[in-house]
Amino acid sequence: MRPLKWCRRDFLASLLAGGVCNSLSPAAQAATKQVAWLEQVQQRPPSLPAAAAGLTSLLVDDQGREITGLAAWQRKRSQLRRWWLDFLQPWAVKCETLPRLEVLQEDRPPGVIRQLVRYEVEPQVAVEAYLLRPASPQRNCPGVVALHSTTDNTIRQPAGIAGEPEKAFGLKLAQRGCVTLCPRNYLWPAGGKIATGAAVAGLRARHPRAKGMARMLFDAQVALEILAGLPEVDSKRLGVVGHSLGAKEALYLAALDERISVAVSSEGGIGTKFSNWDAPWYLGPAIRDQGFRHEHHELLALVAPRPFLLLGGDSADGDRSWPFIEAVLPVYRLYGSPAPVGLFNHKRGHNVPPEAERRIYQWFEAYL
Repeated sequence: MRPLKWCRRDFLASLLAGGVCNSLSPAAQAATKQVAWLEQVQQRPPSLPAAAAGLTSLLVDDQGREITGLAAWQRKRSQLRRWWLDFLQPWAVKCETLPRLEVLQEDRPPGVIRQLVRYEVEPQVAVEAYLLRPASPQRNCPGVVALHSTTDNTIRQPAGIAGEPEKAFGLKLAQRGCVTLCPRNYLWPAGGKIATGAAVAGLRARHPRAKGMARMLFDAQVALEILAGLPEVDSKRLGVVGHSLGAKEALYLAALDERISVAVSSEGGIGTKFSNWDAPWYLGPAIRDQGFRHEHHELLALVAPRPFLLLGGDSADGDRSWPFIEAVLPVYRLYGSPAPVGLFNHKRGHNVPPEAERRIYQWFEAYL
């Protein structure tokens, strides 16, 4: 496969510059098709678990004044974005071209061309992924990064080769007309089992200050660059979806890369206390320090006004996740109404039951 052209720039420069959200304007957002069940996923549960988070208000500036307009929110937004980037410590890479995709395998499930590809994200650091395209030639296709969960099937799961069929997001979105890329998370050596210790050690050797989530964000951004550079992909129609581990990555990619137009996060545990966010391959033990005052409603607010669906099953996410939606709804409404953000709790545990799976594809069909 020929190398994809990429204009010269500092990779992640848009992140490090702390840019301003240039997503849907209020008028454009209002004109966008909505899912029929949007109001349902914006309803507060009848009761919240005792462990439900009490979150700080997002619409208060650093002087304690209430934020009532977009200009003041943009200033607050820039501060929050800068803080999270400083905490993650991402790195920049200068590139002349997109990574060269080496095609390792190809097959053709119904309606799709599926290729196993390999590319470098950094010199001597290779990643494998499945690239899936609709079999019939199309132009201006949406592109979606589909991120796998914690499974030794890794990329075979979203590509629809192994694992639960309901998590084959990459395959099923490609069958619906999207071009999808399913990259392997850095915690798995190619073709091997999870190796967290070796993966974190390798990251520390190259980028001593970076959090593990910075590497996941970096890899997801490379995948996004590859998608955006494909001739059949509309670079203004890019999305992300993930379950569990992949849901964590989806939150960070949507929050910190404004090219993402639509996001779905399933059972990732949106609160920093909901799952193992303190692991060294994610954010590390600093989030357990008494002086750590930040929570992920700040990241979710950075996604606004772009559509974001949170799925829970009362395992990692669920009714206790509602305060995060409640906290960001006023931010979304600064951009106009209706606000395309919500929580669907299917109450079926750490799974993707049929109703949740249907809603994932309905969300993308409506907003991407």
